[in-house]
Amino acid sequence: MISVLLAFLAGLSDILSGIIPFYHKIEESSTRYIIGFAAGTMLGAVFFEMLPELAPADSIYIGAGFFFFYLLERLTMIHSCGEYECTSEVHRIGWLPVIGMASDNIIDGIGIAIAYMINPLTGIVVALSVIVHEIPQGITTTLLLRRGGQGKNAILLALGIESILYPIGAALSIFVPGSLNMIVLAVVTGDFLYIATSDLLPDAHKKFNINVIFAVILGAVLVFAMESFLK
Repeated sequence: MISVLLAFLAGLSDILSGIIPFYHKIEESSTRYIIGFAAGTMLGAVFFEMLPELAPADSIYIGAGFFFFYLLERLTMIHSCGEYECTSEVHRIGWLPVIGMASDNIIDGIGIAIAYMINPLTGIVVALSVIVHEIPQGITTTLLLRRGGQGKNAILLALGIESILYPIGAALSIFVPGSLNMIVLAVVTGDFLYIATSDLLPDAHKKFNINVIFAVILGAVLVFAMESFLK
């Protein structure tokens, strides 16, 4: 099943990026480039591929997805933060952010599969955006758990659990009635909008850097180019 394979690649991106801090010091500047590029790809997926698939009546579900993930993040402090930003006490709480990330991963896995069912190109674009987003998220998982006092084995276990939840979510999509496919896509669109605009972009732009701006635009342009080429 291609959608499960795409979700597996998203999980693989998570675990491989999470291993990086064990062997390489993550510089603040390079983290921001990755986060900016991830924001650009997610916004590109939203504006150039996901929204065109939705009807105006689906806007309420986009809003529901946006505010659901707003609440989820506020309660668990999930998603990206550079090495120099993961320093507050709330970012030291250990497993709670990982639980939030895991919940997000299942939904993203379902979203990849549903998007692929609606339109294979949409599924590929959504999967690509998630794969890129998993690079800062995997790094964040390792940094959060390190600051929470967890050892290497515990961190690798957390990364493995986070990673496998993508294909599990994709597999669970078979239980979603076809009549709900557009609603699921709308909710995931709201998720992407929230992550990109309220989480990734602010982290990427903590300091002015023209190269970060370029990374954001590049991410969106690459999604647009891929979408235009494959149509």
